[in-house]
Amino acid sequence: MEATKKKIGRPTTSPKNTMIRVRMDDETIKKMDSCAKKLNTTRSEIIRNSIVEFYQKMNK
Repeated sequence: MEATKKKIGRPTTSPKNTMIRVRMDDETIKKMDSCAKKLNTTRSEIIRNSIVEFYQKMNK
């Protein structure tokens, strides 16, 4: 019998399939890392949340 491969990580209803690269200055990185540490989250989550918040403000 052939073994089935298990996916790594938690199941999600919103898969993150696209990766982007951005250039940031050191000060922006420090601010982002400070936010991530205070909120106990990742850089990626800080960026995603910031985009959602910015989008909501634009569409008021």
